[in-house]
Amino acid sequence: MIKVSLPDIQAAAQRIAPLIHHTPVLHSESIDAIAGCTVYFKCENFQKIGAFKMRGASNAILSLSAEERAQGVATHSSGNHAQAVARAAKVLGIPAYIVMPETAPKVKIEAVKGYGAEVILCPPKLKDREAYLAEVVSRTGAQVIHPYDDERIIAGQGTAALELLEEQPDLQIILTPVGGGGLLSGTAIAAKSLKPGIQVIAGEPLGADDAYRSFHSGKKEINTSTNTLADGLLTNLGDRNLEIILQYVDDIIRVSDEEIVQAMRLIWERMKIIIEPSCAVPFAAVLQQKERVAGKKIGIILSGGNVDLAKLPFR
Repeated sequence: MIKVSLPDIQAAAQRIAPLIHHTPVLHSESIDAIAGCTVYFKCENFQKIGAFKMRGASNAILSLSAEERAQGVATHSSGNHAQAVARAAKVLGIPAYIVMPETAPKVKIEAVKGYGAEVILCPPKLKDREAYLAEVVSRTGAQVIHPYDDERIIAGQGTAALELLEEQPDLQIILTPVGGGGLLSGTAIAAKSLKPGIQVIAGEPLGADDAYRSFHSGKKEINTSTNTLADGLLTNLGDRNLEIILQYVDDIIRVSDEEIVQAMRLIWERMKIIIEPSCAVPFAAVLQQKERVAGKKIGIILSGGNVDLAKLPFR
């Protein structure tokens, strides 16, 4: 039984306020004309470390006791969660131990080191990452901060939707991308608690669609292989996250890489902001489902802007 509720998310919002940005909500008339609806973008690409992950990591670490914090925190991640844990630990003056696959981009490894974390490189398979993390915890006594399958993380991620609905209470649909499910499950709890009639929808890449299949089968499905440029959404859905999604989420829409690139390019061109491919997935779902969203007031959480500029999917 999942214990995350609206009061938990509201408490998280107060707890993490000193460590995060209250990100802006942007609107574009040209985007509205293209999409056929009114779209408000919650810009977590402007968040600390460039992604919403800073919210959950901050809440999880700040929820620890002083004694637990003193032992440090540990996680395994190749991307934004690694940077979020490292930065939150640096601000709070505690040790951080981050297990990263040796295949992770060098720029991300250096960014985590730049926040003062100890980086432990490992082979890229999940079993190796988990084994290395277990060794770190055994050696240091550090507290594990899971990227998404953690109630403290879920509550923290839900604060983005809380802020969005405070500014735009009349939204009829709210959308996020889905990978491990931390952002989607936190958003769903916040949105449905504040406004039971709102629709909560996720966008997911066609080439990594375990959440879509899990949503329809009612049990956890696994990706045996992945093939999408939305590299932030390759993780399989967490157990807690699936339970929340089955209870609160209205639909999950799959989109192709071609649709993701089109949506990403439109936001770059029309809104003049940088977003990563994973971030464009829910807007791609809106563009795909124009009849469904026609004339409605839509909120989209732009999850992050950590794109490798040398590997842009368009020119």
